[in-house]
Amino acid sequence: MRVVDFGRLAPRELDAWHTLRAANPVLDSPYFHPAFAAAVHAEGPPVKVAIVEEGNQITALFPVHTEGGIARPAGWPAADFQSPILAAGNNFPVAGLLPALKTGAFGFDHLLDPGKEFAPWIESAMPSPFLDVEGGLDAYLARASRSGKDNMGQARRRAAKAAREHGELRFVADNRDPALLDEVIRLKRGQYAATGARDYFAEPSRKALLHRLFTTKEDSFSGLLSTVHVGQKLLAAHFGIRDGGVLHWWFPVYDPAFARLAPGWILLRELVQSAPHLGVHRIDLGRGEDEYKRRAMTGQVTVHQGQVSRGGLRKIVRKVEKTVVDKVKESPLAPHLRAVVRRLR
Repeated sequence: MRVVDFGRLAPRELDAWHTLRAANPVLDSPYFHPAFAAAVHAEGPPVKVAIVEEGNQITALFPVHTEGGIARPAGWPAADFQSPILAAGNNFPVAGLLPALKTGAFGFDHLLDPGKEFAPWIESAMPSPFLDVEGGLDAYLARASRSGKDNMGQARRRAAKAAREHGELRFVADNRDPALLDEVIRLKRGQYAATGARDYFAEPSRKALLHRLFTTKEDSFSGLLSTVHVGQKLLAAHFGIRDGGVLHWWFPVYDPAFARLAPGWILLRELVQSAPHLGVHRIDLGRGEDEYKRRAMTGQVTVHQGQVSRGGLRKIVRKVEKTVVDKVKESPLAPHLRAVVRRLR
């Protein structure tokens, strides 16, 4: 195994990336397109690619970056799907990863289809829901659960109510106004502050990453900003990434002043309805058991969390840390102990 800076990948290596990915249906998420790793590399931290070869043939690549002595998949902590790039049925030689990267550990939190090589290092697993939107809204409703149908019906009625009270409702599936992307980031930061969640955008490089993805168009990969307006006001918006027929639901926001109208559902309904026009057949919602995801989904995949490490001591520390964090989360005092959890991590 050898490691190459992303910016120094040769055409042969990028060609292998595309070929291997095309040979594995599990890797159809936009997170696995090299354009995503390129954007992350451009805005930091630098991305390195672990390359596995057999003879003269490249059999696997894994884009990663290193922070604080721990290697992680490129795009962490916002990469909602993670995996080596390899053909279906192949395994990644995990044992060679840490020596090649010259690091003591490799952490993952959204690993797809881990295979037997990663199995000893998996600590937990979580569902990652998706919407099958092939055929648009009517076809989706035929596949959706009763709660999904009900919420989409409510979204239609609330959209009509919003139009009556605030002016014409207008949906823009592919909005090219960068000022609206800044508004998405502002609203998202407000949401983080209101809920006590860690502010992903506290690091300026992450705002720059979204703007870079917003302007990226490579093959079938691009950033996608979708907005819903009522009159002159922004009701809700979403910025995600798409590749071909797969759209990843990444940063949805809405104006809290319209919360009673369930604007997130209005936005999601508009996206599902526009899916055929956009050429989208699946919307990945990302890991988590949020109520709206449970209601809206038509299926789910599993993503895995864990850490590959050199020695047993680090694994023991990880297990103790996870136990303590889980207990804090279960405590009635959890909202007041978030700072403790963050410091522990």
